[in-house]
Amino acid sequence: MGTALLSARVGGRPNLSPSKRYLSFSFAGPRALDEIMKKDLLENKTGTEIADIWYTYHETKDSVHGLTYKGEDAKNILSRANSCPFFVQPIFRDDGFFMMISQFQDPSYFFMALLDDYKMDPSAAQPLLTFSVFDDYAESKDLTLVRCDILNNGLEDEEGRKIVQSVLDSYLCDREFATVETFNKRPNSFDVDDFVSRQNEKWRKDPPSVNV
Repeated sequence: MGTALLSARVGGRPNLSPSKRYLSFSFAGPRALDEIMKKDLLENKTGTEIADIWYTYHETKDSVHGLTYKGEDAKNILSRANSCPFFVQPIFRDDGFFMMISQFQDPSYFFMALLDDYKMDPSAAQPLLTFSVFDDYAESKDLTLVRCDILNNGLEDEEGRKIVQSVLDSYLCDREFATVETFNKRPNSFDVDDFVSRQNEKWRKDPPSVNV
């Protein structure tokens, strides 16, 4: 495990109130689907065929993941992220965890950095991963494509996949999104201990394969 991640382990109850300041770095991942796939070659493909191509393309690459969701999921994720652009995600290792913060940037990009780095200086915090939600085929193929780029070798590939899925679930699931709304709009009411406990239970049910 990298020293930066070790230093970000949470000891005690952290102050998780979202700042009004935003991360200032440029998005490192692909900004458009055309940067990854030749869309003109996919027009006659079904949503299932495109999803298979998406998975096959990404499964042989290091530090990137390709995920798929239903077409309507893109609208829900992006509209909710616009209204509530910040959230947190604990990453569990051994007997402890460290906390990451996610920030949405219109129209479809998410950045994730260490919460401790963000609290010290949002403009200087460096991303550990980024991901994009592509809605190009949301209506025509009932398909949402998600691309995750892991930018720091302190995160394992499987951890990155699980982190992205967890963040997206937080925006898709009505019950979980209620927690996201509390974090963004009523931060003093956000119960971090309860949130971490619930996330830990989910993490244990589907632990990532990690080499540390």
